[in-house]
Amino acid sequence: MAVGAGRVLRVALILEKSLGRPRQSRALPRPLDMLIATILSQNTSDVNSHRAFTALTGRYGSWEEVADAPLSSIRSLIRVGGMANQKSRRIREVLRTIRARYGRYSLESLRRKKDSDILTELTDLNGVGVKTAACVLLFSLGRDRFPVDTHVHRICNRLGLVKNCPTPEKTFWAMQPLVPKGRGYSFHTNLIRFGRLVCRSASPACDRCPLYAECRWPGRKSRRRKSTGRSRENYTFMLLDNIPA
Repeated sequence: MAVGAGRVLRVALILEKSLGRPRQSRALPRPLDMLIATILSQNTSDVNSHRAFTALTGRYGSWEEVADAPLSSIRSLIRVGGMANQKSRRIREVLRTIRARYGRYSLESLRRKKDSDILTELTDLNGVGVKTAACVLLFSLGRDRFPVDTHVHRICNRLGLVKNCPTPEKTFWAMQPLVPKGRGYSFHTNLIRFGRLVCRSASPACDRCPLYAECRWPGRKSRRRKSTGRSRENYTFMLLDNIPA
């Protein structure tokens, strides 16, 4: 269950005032590249997942070569990204399934399909959930979708944008009809940045939160905002230079 779209738009606009409105590059990665990269990004940092992807694609020149490679080799190459045993098996199985299903190591045929059909086809792959599928839709196919990872899930719940949504997948389905049209990329990206900068998991900086008035999280009562002598929106924006992208 979720709140009205009007409040979600208000939150999105406050974040854009604080952090700017991110614009998506026109140079988008290929769908299969994005799928594998997203699998590698699970439960690790952006830096380590990028290192794992670079190591894998640097050693093997095509996804066909990866699919035929020994698991021990794949595992060794992606170890920096964590969960190497699980991810290596998943990547090889996904690649082989794609080859059997589409006749080649490619997901380009998805470009001609509806979002709902793409979500169904991708989540039918073993180990691929709606978050990973939505990332392919947004970051590779340029569709106006709103992926929900653990950070976005946490913030949507703290703000009270969703209710009774205990998992990121439930939050994903609750938020889809509420995200303002044309803002899937900017809202998702700003929530990620906001989660790293302010609404952190263990130590949220409620005292400088531009969404303090919108927040429904009970924990904020013990973290009352402080007067900074400047607007919280500008203060948050100023802090962006002090955190990694």
